[in-house]
Amino acid sequence: MPDFLGDADLIALVVLLVHGLLALTAAVVVSTNRRPSAAIAWILAIVFIPFLGALAFFFVGTGKLPQERREKQRIIDARALGELEDLSVIRLRADRPSWLPSVASLNRKLGALPMIGGNRVILLPGYSGALESMIAEIDLATDYVHVEFYILARDETTKPFFAALQRATARGVMVRVLSDHLAGIMGKSLHDTREFLAGIGAEWHAMLPLRPLRGQWQRPDLRNHRKILVVDGRVAFTGSQNVIDASYNKPTNIKRGLSWHELMIRLEGPVVRELDAVFAADWYSETDAILPLRAAPVAQAPVAELVDAQVLPSGPTFDYANNLKLYTALVYKAERRVSITSPYFVPDESILLAMVTAADRGLDVELFVSEIGDQAMVYHAQRSYYEALLKAGVRVYLYRAPKVLHAKHFTIDDDVAVIGSSNMDLRSFSLNMEVSVLVHGRDFVTAMRHIEDGYRAGSRELRLEDWLQRPVRQKVLDNLARLTSSLQ
Repeated sequence: MPDFLGDADLIALVVLLVHGLLALTAAVVVSTNRRPSAAIAWILAIVFIPFLGALAFFFVGTGKLPQERREKQRIIDARALGELEDLSVIRLRADRPSWLPSVASLNRKLGALPMIGGNRVILLPGYSGALESMIAEIDLATDYVHVEFYILARDETTKPFFAALQRATARGVMVRVLSDHLAGIMGKSLHDTREFLAGIGAEWHAMLPLRPLRGQWQRPDLRNHRKILVVDGRVAFTGSQNVIDASYNKPTNIKRGLSWHELMIRLEGPVVRELDAVFAADWYSETDAILPLRAAPVAQAPVAELVDAQVLPSGPTFDYANNLKLYTALVYKAERRVSITSPYFVPDESILLAMVTAADRGLDVELFVSEIGDQAMVYHAQRSYYEALLKAGVRVYLYRAPKVLHAKHFTIDDDVAVIGSSNMDLRSFSLNMEVSVLVHGRDFVTAMRHIEDGYRAGSRELRLEDWLQRPVRQKVLDNLARLTSSLQ
């Protein structure tokens, strides 16, 4: 070592070399099978805040669940392909768009579930109305009730739901319950809810539990965000609503007067079996027990009211971003109109390009989001995308406070819709386990349009000239938050 290097210089040189080696290693490791934008964001975080950045990557840098869980997904997919094969012979509607079969084939390849006819799907736009409808079906259960919700909390609003479960177990009905482990802990509802379910004889398991001492560990922010209720394989519910008070029982929400506006659907017909298959997959992942799938008959309704439907599960147990592929394909297939509703809108580059391209093609493209947000980083990140959308001609509607528009759905042209648990954001595309239902039926989409008309009436439209004049401080926060959204 040269004589002119003192101890301080030597230490600085070593630190510089270690830093360079760390940056080089990060560039190789981080960029493997990762979007360039996300890789660059992680590399910059590790370079500029090396120790904290590397520590953050260690905990949340891997976007897949452990190999054992992914293998369970492959096992359940193979089983679904066999057990649900008979569903594909049910006649589909003859008035489907020419492009729909290719989208249905894509979904089946991704999620193993076919598009099937003979279903009845009813919209449940009211918070209390959805709970009441679910309670009524639980009270009719004779065999089993399958409950799976990201957030499941027994509070003053939801006590009637839990009382229905108690009545079901008292009748000898098998009640199986899944809820997300971390969501329950963070909401401080896990212990009381679990104790109640155990007391009535229901079988409850945590989804994606974080219990390191028991060997149960994965990236903490990989969560199961699904909302599913299946009763006797006869009727099912899914959508955006959790089983919790509309304020989410958060003091800050209550103080601000915030309440969540949701949209759920009630389903009858063969598609119920597909939602039950998604529940069975999650049950198998948490318990190693394989549940039988009960066949559901064609729904009893006038032929004009019956719809084609296809369930698409997505999340980090799959090799691909299933929901992102579906949503992008549908926007590109649209010929006249695209209406998107999402409480958290932080799009992948591909879906943003699809929306802008649709507007450039002359389609009517609109986005419904909330005027206010409950999560500051996501709220500011999504605002950073409004300018590009508005410049392309996308109409952006801000649903007025104090309601938080939490519904998650979109409609394509006049006869295709998607509704489920998935937001239009990077978390739902990459990190959360979600479930979506693709529905084909003109009457159903017309009913969805009425829901969207209600959103429009309860919103203020964002104008480009006004948006460009917002304070500089807000612009800085929006753009900084957008950078953090790439750390996936």
